[in-house]
Amino acid sequence: MSDRLRPPSAESVAETAADLLTRVRDGSPVTHCITNSVVTWYTANVLLAIGAAPAMVDIVGEARLFAGVASGVLINLGTPLPEQRAASIEAADGAVSAGTPWVLDPVAIGVLPVRTALAADLLGRGPSVIRGNASEILALAGIGRGGRGVDATSSPDDAAEAAASLAMRTGGAVAVSGEVDLLTDGVHVVRIANGDPLLTRITGGGCALGAVMAAFLGAAPAGCPPLLAAAGATLAYTVAAEDAAAGSPGPGTFAVRLLDALSALAPEDVVRRARVRTGAIEGAAR
Repeated sequence: MSDRLRPPSAESVAETAADLLTRVRDGSPVTHCITNSVVTWYTANVLLAIGAAPAMVDIVGEARLFAGVASGVLINLGTPLPEQRAASIEAADGAVSAGTPWVLDPVAIGVLPVRTALAADLLGRGPSVIRGNASEILALAGIGRGGRGVDATSSPDDAAEAAASLAMRTGGAVAVSGEVDLLTDGVHVVRIANGDPLLTRITGGGCALGAVMAAFLGAAPAGCPPLLAAAGATLAYTVAAEDAAAGSPGPGTFAVRLLDALSALAPEDVVRRARVRTGAIEGAAR
């Protein structure tokens, strides 16, 4: 049975999360990030806290080269200034040429034309994982016009079929963030109920998760499906968010505590506390 047809179990998602967390800490995968200027500092620190090695290389002439030697790549469209747009195309091409897994985060696409066109261009280059909120995923699939910037106006289940369609098109996985995160490879679906609302109250809470996904993809052994790597990253990150939220009086303290929680996160706690359901995308092509 191929990786695409093999259904994941809730136990395999949790066990993969624990295994990849250990692999990230043991191997410190170089994670190449082209991300938005609002969250660069925080994203780099999240990667350091979880055990990866961040590299924020967004210069034309360097991005393609670095994507070829990195373990994983994140391309985040939050502030797509001209040089960063060109560097994003370079990095995607370099990643594809070298077989480096990469994550596309199509921030705020739909209404805004520059980033929407760039997202469509990058989609054609076959990202390993697409991560966004439901409104962004619907817009990328050509079904919706996006939400209110980075805020979703649809739920993950509203975007389930769109996510499945995108996953089938790219051959990778799509992760839709929400109160319960939904991830799919086009056939199977993983729902993760861990996390805390404070993640939506800090700058970079979602963007940094995209970087963690790139790190987990980069640390994954050969044959690990993108769906399991992305779900593993989501589970580890959201369990840490629960630890950070415990006792936090508000978003400022939470943002700092999340770094500490990621650093202290034990693989066995990820398995023990996982709130995961798996199944099939209703109406998805098989």
